[in-house]
Amino acid sequence: MRSTSLAAVVLSIISTLALMPAFAADLKISVTGVSSADGQIMVALYNSAETYLGKPFRAAAAPAVAGAMQIEFKDLPAGDYAFSLYHDANANGKMDRNLIGMPTEDYAFSNNAMGKRGAPEYAAARFTLPAAGASTSVSLR
Repeated sequence: MRSTSLAAVVLSIISTLALMPAFAADLKISVTGVSSADGQIMVALYNSAETYLGKPFRAAAAPAVAGAMQIEFKDLPAGDYAFSLYHDANANGKMDRNLIGMPTEDYAFSNNAMGKRGAPEYAAARFTLPAAGASTSVSLR
C-alpha cells in the first residue's frame, strides 16, 4: 500500500514537470549602428501579437556602447517572439519624438522590420526561437 502511494506521488510530480514549459533558450541580440556611448539601449521582447508594442514579456536595458553591442535574454521558452529596441541617448527612460510624432532617437525591430507609417506589424517582426536558442542582429536607424 505504501509503495503504491509513493509511486502515485512520483508519477504526479513527473506529470507536472512534463507539462511545465522548458525555459532554456537564450536569445542573443547584436545591435549595430549605436551612435554613441551616451545613455542606454532599451529592449522590449514580446511573445504574442496581442501584447506586441503594449505589454512586453521581458524587457532589458544595457549601457550603450558606441558602434556595436550585444544584449542577451536567458532562459526563454521556445516559441514565437518579436522585439523592439531604441537608443535612449539622453537616459530619460522614453522614446523621444519630434512635434509630428516621429522618433528622434535611433530604433530597430526584430528582423530589421520596418513599417510603412509607424511600427511594423507583429508578423513582420516575428521570429521563432528554437529550444537550443538563437542569435540575431539588428541595425539602429
